[in-house]
Amino acid sequence: MSTNTPTPEENRTQDSPLVLAVGNQKGGCGKTTTALNVGGALSKSGYDVLLIDLDPQGHLSEDCGLGNEYDADGMSLHDILSDLSKQDQINEIIRSHDEFDIVPAHAQMFQTESELTSAIRREERLQLALAELNKEYEFILIDCPPNLGALTNNAFLAAEHILLPARPTSKSIKAIELLMHQKSALENGYSTNIDIVGVVGNEVSYDNESKEMMDWFEETFESIAPIFAVRSRVALQRAADNSGSIFAYSVDCDMEAEYLRIAESLVDEAWQEGRTDA
Repeated sequence: MSTNTPTPEENRTQDSPLVLAVGNQKGGCGKTTTALNVGGALSKSGYDVLLIDLDPQGHLSEDCGLGNEYDADGMSLHDILSDLSKQDQINEIIRSHDEFDIVPAHAQMFQTESELTSAIRREERLQLALAELNKEYEFILIDCPPNLGALTNNAFLAAEHILLPARPTSKSIKAIELLMHQKSALENGYSTNIDIVGVVGNEVSYDNESKEMMDWFEETFESIAPIFAVRSRVALQRAADNSGSIFAYSVDCDMEAEYLRIAESLVDEAWQEGRTDA
């Protein structure tokens, strides 16, 4: 870490966690891989981390070895978001993992979007639930669904920080433009600021299109947020198949260094925002 970055021990006195929505309306851009491995990098660096699987598909939950929770009976994230009287029960659905804690997705979440359509404070449900957490976390990462509906809006408003994963292809431009438009609409509608705190290029290759798009990311976001490049590595998928991040996997991978860079940048962000008294 940089010399100006606080240690995990210094950060223990923080007033509130840095909450991040890992979001992009385009599918297949590496949202889950980013959430999983950035969470692992922050945990490896000594921080208390909570992952929230807000995607009804439940890929993050499965990659953390919690696939059995997907259609289990009992309280679920769907119930927490759908019923304002159950907000404080979010603590009951947190599951422990060797690297971090996680709130798993549930199959019923495919209904959540429609149930929130006419609900009171429909886009603030997750924010209200996070206020009921009993455990103090330093970082909360929310894996968003691949759309810009009510669930993603909940994530953006609860987090007010977006970590933007994207594949370096020309098709990403439209998706990012739509996301930025949605971000502005939420900022105007709720009188808040939602910051892009990093852009993660996933499956970056050495071809011309990849290079041109990484240049576009730099030109578009350079003055706003740091740009990171994660190259395709079989070890990343094998780590997920082994129910954890690359940092819990037995095989070394050169992309660990890039995820640690992302983690360091997020720690710096938290420090600059005064989320610690140290």
